[in-house]
Amino acid sequence: MAVRSAVRSVEPGEVDAEEAERALRRIKDCLGRHPEEPDPIEVLVECDGRALVLPRPAVTLLAQILGQLAEGRGVSIVPSEAELTTQQAAELLGVSRPYLIGLLDSGAIPCRKVGRHRRVPLSAVLTYKRADDEQRRR
Repeated sequence: MAVRSAVRSVEPGEVDAEEAERALRRIKDCLGRHPEEPDPIEVLVECDGRALVLPRPAVTLLAQILGQLAEGRGVSIVPSEAELTTQQAAELLGVSRPYLIGLLDSGAIPCRKVGRHRRVPLSAVLTYKRADDEQRRR
């Protein structure tokens, strides 16, 4: 799956930060009042008054998204099985594209070839980033 078609983003300023903060407080309050309850969670959709039932992990993720939006940050959602271009992977790691190519060629991060182009699994980039961050902390 190409990341371009799978990425869903909200840019900074697209959502009213105060509105996001109010929604975040309500979700946190609901989750806090019912910490032991398993799936699903019923959410009232104000536009038509009907209840929408969501899995608890989706509500938790929504709270994290709202937290970022309330702080004025943009948010992107990328499926975990997404594949990145080398440029996207380099930007995610905060390194140059040539440096990333060296990591791919050395086998530090797995990739696959699609024609002449490399595709890097998002999960592999995140695994490398966590390990690199941990090593730097030590």
